[in-house]
Amino acid sequence: MKLSFVIPAFNEEKYLGKCLASIKARLREAKIDAEIIVVNNGSTDRTKAIASSFPGVRVIDEPEKGLSRARQAGYDAASGDLIANVDADNLLPSGWTEKVIEEFEEDAKMVALSGPLVYYDLTTGQRLFTGLFYCIGYVCYVVNHYVLRSGGMLQGGNFVLRRSALEKVGGYNTDIEFYGEDTDIARKIQKIGKTKFTFALPMISSGRRLANEGVFLTYVRYAINYVWIIAFKRPYTLTATDIRVDSGHLPLS
Repeated sequence: MKLSFVIPAFNEEKYLGKCLASIKARLREAKIDAEIIVVNNGSTDRTKAIASSFPGVRVIDEPEKGLSRARQAGYDAASGDLIANVDADNLLPSGWTEKVIEEFEEDAKMVALSGPLVYYDLTTGQRLFTGLFYCIGYVCYVVNHYVLRSGGMLQGGNFVLRRSALEKVGGYNTDIEFYGEDTDIARKIQKIGKTKFTFALPMISSGRRLANEGVFLTYVRYAINYVWIIAFKRPYTLTATDIRVDSGHLPLS
């Protein structure tokens, strides 16, 4: 199966290079058929130039801002059987691509796969709270998905969709700007086939939003929007603040 990485990017000049380098490194290790697409979502900095500097990386423009619009534009341009949604401030860990291919090849009914984000730049206390949030979220996922059959659990920035299933649900809801976009696609695609959230598929990421807006308040906002999407099929929070901070503390790999 061919894997298409789709990376939305708005003014991500400080993070994008590291993200692309990590994906390139993992693909060299895995030796799988893959493509990398960066969606320049109205950037005014060097985001597009940085993406274009990587051989083999395709850059497409989506001038209308919005995370779901960017994901949709990348999906429309992709040719892979699997669509891997990765954020520009993520770093792909070793074994990630192999795990994805293995899961989808072993289960033909699998339509969506996701895992947690591991934040490299949060304090120990913030990471512990994040772990607690994931545990609570996982319990809710089990109840919603396996008991109520009303939704799944996909972590934005770390989820892979089978292209054929995404086509059947009509792609992403581009009316959703930020909060709840992952919950909405999980809610729709779980009706097509099997969705799975596993702690065995972690993604390294920046916790800049959590640090900037507060870990507790951010997770409360995520939880409210999760419930709102499941109950009313729309997010409670309609807009989001762009968090762009200095990335001098980025890990080397």
